[in-house]
Amino acid sequence: MRRSRIDGFGVFADESVPQGAKLGELTGEAISVAEAKRRAEGRQRIMLVEISASRAIDATRSDDPMRFTNHSCAPNARIAVEAGAIEFFALRDLQVGEEITVAYGATHHEGRLACRCGKPSCAGWL
Repeated sequence: MRRSRIDGFGVFADESVPQGAKLGELTGEAISVAEAKRRAEGRQRIMLVEISASRAIDATRSDDPMRFTNHSCAPNARIAVEAGAIEFFALRDLQVGEEITVAYGATHHEGRLACRCGKPSCAGWL
């Protein structure tokens, strides 16, 4: 984990990673989706992942470095949510020092937060 050119801090590969490898898991406080939406109101930097229609994980106070995974419109990793676990997997081979990014998908920002990924395919908003 270190400063990111995308936003705040980011997670970086400290060794070469093959495509498909598990990169880590996101942990945090289990809360309702309603509570997640309440916590997200008016905040730019949120660390919430919905794991079902009614449950979410708030990683704001987690010690897990994966909570700093930034969004990119051309990600090199993906998030998989299965049986309440939030896991990250490499979409392609990653080089030492490369920032690990994922496509957030639908967010509590609802299209109001500018994307900073800088990729040619950038959608512009989260």
